[in-house]
This record gives sequence, structure tokens and C-alpha cells, in this order.
Amino acid sequence: MIELILGFIILLVLVFAVVFVYYYNRIVVLGNRIDNAWSQIDVQLRKRADLIPNLMKTVEAYMKHEQKVLIRVTEARASLVKAKGVEERARAGNMLQDTLKSLFAVAENYPDLKANQNFMKFQEELSDIEDKVAYTRQFYNDSVLFYNNTVTTIPGMWFASFMTKKEKPYLETPAEKREVPKVEFDV
Repeated sequence: MIELILGFIILLVLVFAVVFVYYYNRIVVLGNRIDNAWSQIDVQLRKRADLIPNLMKTVEAYMKHEQKVLIRVTEARASLVKAKGVEERARAGNMLQDTLKSLFAVAENYPDLKANQNFMKFQEELSDIEDKVAYTRQFYNDSVLFYNNTVTTIPGMWFASFMTKKEKPYLETPAEKREVPKVEFDV
């Protein structure tokens, strides 16, 4: 009888150890996936920031009197390069994206610039980078979802608590970007 009880206790401890190792590894792997996803976003934001000076040199020759737009783009790029942390870098990246939109809107007034091969190449590269940023943000948020589900459901929450792991924040779209754009026509 004592051997049976001892065998049951050993089996229970063994099962608990296997479950503990599984959840420990799962939480660590999911946390690493989030860190990797943020690194991928950071790489794309850096590529975008590095491309801006070349784009600016191309544009400056055509748009000497559009200094406000050029200054805003330069300032937004500097903010992105200096930004620390996930939230600050995401905010700076959104600001740079907005200023680039205004730069391209102003460029519409310069047919020679729009036809310039360098400008077109930089514009295509930026568009490609923007697509990659959008994809990596989605991957980041998906990774956060899996992680948060693990650390907030039973039994994962018990192991996460033991490991002092908490939920991670999502990258969110600022409220002003969620608004429906107003379309107006001059009649």
C-alpha cells in the first residue's frame, strides 16, 4: 500500500514537472517571439529613416520653396532615430509616416520631380517598407495575442505568475488615424 501511494506521489510530481517545463518554455518562446517581432519592426523603421536623407536630397532640388514640408520630414526622422522603447518608436514612426504623406502630396505639384528616376525609386522603396512595417506590426500583435492568452488563462497564468510574467501591450493605431477621412468635392 505504501509503495502504491509513493508511486502515485512520484507520478504526480513527475506530471507537475513536465507541465511546468512545458509552460515555462512556452512562455519564454512566446516572449522571445514578441521581442523578435519588435526587432523586425525596428529594422523596417530604421530602413525608412535611412532612406529619408536620399529622398530629401532628390526632392530639395525641385522644391526649394517648400521648406516647411522638408523641415517637418527631417524633424520627424530625427524623432524616430532618437526614440527609445516600443511606444515612443511606434509614435515617432507614425509621425514620420504622416509627414511623408504630406511630402508626396506636395510632390504631386512637381511633374518633373514625379518623373525623376531617383524619386520614383525612393518612393517605391518607401512603399515597400511601409508594407513591411504594416505586416510586422500585425505579426507583433499576433505574437502578443498568443502570449497574453497563455499568461492569462489557466494553468498558464499560474506559471506566468510564478515567473513574474505579465501581459504585453499591443501596438495600437492612434485615435486620429482611426477616423474616417472626409472626402469633399468642389462643386
